[in-house]
Amino acid sequence: MMKQIIHSFISSIGKSILTLQPFMKEKTHQLGEFFLFLRDTVKLIHPATLRYNLVIKHFKLMGVDSFFIISLTSVFTGMVMALQMGRAFSLFQAETLTGAVSAIAVSKELAPVLASLMFTARVGSSMAAQLGTMRVTQQIDALSSMAVNPMDYLILPRFLATVLVLPFLTAMFDFVSMMGSYVVGVKLLHIDHAAFVERTIHYMEISYIVEGIFKAAFFGLIISTVSCFKGFHAKGGAEGVGRVTTQAVVVSSVCVLVSDYFLTALLF
Repeated sequence: MMKQIIHSFISSIGKSILTLQPFMKEKTHQLGEFFLFLRDTVKLIHPATLRYNLVIKHFKLMGVDSFFIISLTSVFTGMVMALQMGRAFSLFQAETLTGAVSAIAVSKELAPVLASLMFTARVGSSMAAQLGTMRVTQQIDALSSMAVNPMDYLILPRFLATVLVLPFLTAMFDFVSMMGSYVVGVKLLHIDHAAFVERTIHYMEISYIVEGIFKAAFFGLIISTVSCFKGFHAKGGAEGVGRVTTQAVVVSSVCVLVSDYFLTALLF
């Protein structure tokens, strides 16, 4: 009886492994294609052949057009941080630390992560949908037939624009959120203006902002590569475009959060 139970248990494990094998094989293959896609994109970076007009165009579409949503997110993030920190520090009679703690938390973690997530929702989904539509309507194939490298014309400008613009959006997030924190801390919680500013300047360091900007550039690399990869390899018509758009947003968001932990743990 015991042998039969053990045999049945081992058999069920074996069947489960065999069932997962095609899935794991497919995902491993996709992961390899992803890194080859990134390698091919990076290899195209050359000042002599770079399409600067397309990079500037995407820089404007991704950066300038994202100012409002990033500003709105950042100001309320700073206000919430000040409200929560102010009430917590009031328990220890340390309200003047509200600005410093809010600034450090935002610049090191919240600014790059939240800016990247909002950027993914707005720009990453757009890139995946645009490229996916071009793929299923054979526009990418038409570019190849005209001897135009679609990687150089479609992918590289989006890749560079994302990596360059996200640090700027993060720096703007830092500034606007600190303004929101100041308004709540000084005007609503009645923290002394001089103490609020002095403590923030005293504890805040440039390295914290640099850390956040570096993270933002790395997150930009992830978002652009994942979104372009998903859109570039879309198939299945309109349903396929919707599917890869959803996958691009989900995978990019998860990768941002996971890589944020490892960047913080290993580099800083």
